[in-house]
Amino acid sequence: MTQVQSVASAAGAAATSKTASAGKANSIDYNAFLQLLVAQLQNQDPTQPMDSTAYMSQLASFSQVEQQVASNAKLESLLAASALQTANLALGHTVTSADGSISGKVASVEITTDGPLAQLSNGKSLLIGPGVTVS
Repeated sequence: MTQVQSVASAAGAAATSKTASAGKANSIDYNAFLQLLVAQLQNQDPTQPMDSTAYMSQLASFSQVEQQVASNAKLESLLAASALQTANLALGHTVTSADGSISGKVASVEITTDGPLAQLSNGKSLLIGPGVTVS
């Protein structure tokens, strides 16, 4: 028997994907940031100019956030692929819930926001996650 460990992370990936998509809609891009930076330079008080290191710090921070968003997108796609692979491996096998209350042969699998949901041949469904055994 194989025990499924932490496929629920695929659910987290789906939720994170929605959050990241919403975050992208609310964020500004690199060009907009540079336009704001130029406008800030043009409109600063000449008697009290802003320190140039503060600008460089802002630019470096923006670059780091941009790289983290790209990394998160790649991790989300890896988690989704992992969930699909787990679902594919469960097809045709018998799965049993962690508490043993649901058991049956997997007829089909649907990927939901909560993770892979196995439709069993007995008409029941089971979310494939931690503690679920596949045999």
